[in-house]
Amino acid sequence: MEHFKDYNYLKTSDACVKCGKCLPDCTIFNINGDEATSPRGFIDLLGAYQRKEIPLDKNAKNIFETCFLCTTCVSVCPNSLPTDTLIENIRYEIAQKYGIAWFKRIFFYLLKHRKIMDLSMKLGAFFTPLLFQKTDDNHSIKPRFKLPFISNRIFGAIQTKSFLNSHQENLIYHKDNPKKVAIFIGCLGNYNYKSVGESLVFILQKLGINTMIPKKQKCCGAPAYFTGDFESVNQLITENIAYFESFIDEVEAILIPEATCAAMILEDWERFMEKNPSYQQRIQKLLPKIHMATHWLMHNTNLKDYLSTLPKSQETFTYHDPCHARKVLGIWKEPRELLRQNYDLIEMEDPNTCCGFGGVTMQTERFNLASKVGSKKAKMIDKTQAKYVVAECSACRMQLNNALHQEKVKTLFAHPLELIEKAIKTARI
Repeated sequence: MEHFKDYNYLKTSDACVKCGKCLPDCTIFNINGDEATSPRGFIDLLGAYQRKEIPLDKNAKNIFETCFLCTTCVSVCPNSLPTDTLIENIRYEIAQKYGIAWFKRIFFYLLKHRKIMDLSMKLGAFFTPLLFQKTDDNHSIKPRFKLPFISNRIFGAIQTKSFLNSHQENLIYHKDNPKKVAIFIGCLGNYNYKSVGESLVFILQKLGINTMIPKKQKCCGAPAYFTGDFESVNQLITENIAYFESFIDEVEAILIPEATCAAMILEDWERFMEKNPSYQQRIQKLLPKIHMATHWLMHNTNLKDYLSTLPKSQETFTYHDPCHARKVLGIWKEPRELLRQNYDLIEMEDPNTCCGFGGVTMQTERFNLASKVGSKKAKMIDKTQAKYVVAECSACRMQLNNALHQEKVKTLFAHPLELIEKAIKTARI
């Protein structure tokens, strides 16, 4: 399979001046202080690997799997060296050499086959109450028994009926209004955090914007991409492209309420297809109509002005910036601006630090690292004493819900669209 451009590890290694500017902000370096697992450490090891000075053995595999792919190093690097892309590329080589764990292969298979995934999630929703129980604070769930590869991080709040299966494809609110948008919901929003999509539908209805919910959309490919399963990524991207093309002329925009999905589609799809110019061109034609939800709502509707006419709540929120929203897409002002119309913002010490989700491997095999990062973030959130911590990302939601529970922090997680819906509904009472 022709995957994206083979990056020259040696060229990047030589370009790194070892200034260390990336170290203070590196997610993994901040919790273990090991130079080998730092951006310049990763780059140096990759250069040594290409010079054939070190093998791609299991020790190297373990090192490269500690990167959270938060992209902080790229955003602060004076030379903008693509450390994240290099790690993604080497993980493909690792997957080719060592294979992918059986439970990940099952998961990625399900992501490629929506109907089987729907059935699996229905079964999961049925068995979850038997295997897990709600925590006292309702932040999360915990296993009733000791079970392998199963935890509250994976099962979360699985719904008996997915978001995509809960609506008809076309929701027409005003027949005479030509404005119509589509929703790309993302897997966690579809199966676990269904209220995110419901809030977006409610807001669009309130604005009188006709909505399309494309039924045949598939996973954006991010979980497989970050794990090195490029075959699955290639299939998901090509199938989604063909499907998007079938309705793109009917809509003004495709709205994505998830930071990771948005970054994957807006940034990584084109990069992944760097060896396939025809697909690159097809992606480029789609991209102008693809947006993160709050960004589009802020700049293309009167939602902000409408919210400003509603009563202001006494509730407070602090905002966590998802790595893929702020660092990759540069989106962070819009959700804050919309929410500040009805809620008071209390900024935390460093809203831009990674929550520690880190992807499938980090959540299933290296959760001790994810837990350490999440703990720091939860304590930071606690200091604000805000009622809600908000982020436009369900991966952050899964990670932070667990971290808040572990640290006994009472702050609740909310997606910005959920709080916007709440402000509108409260004003109507």
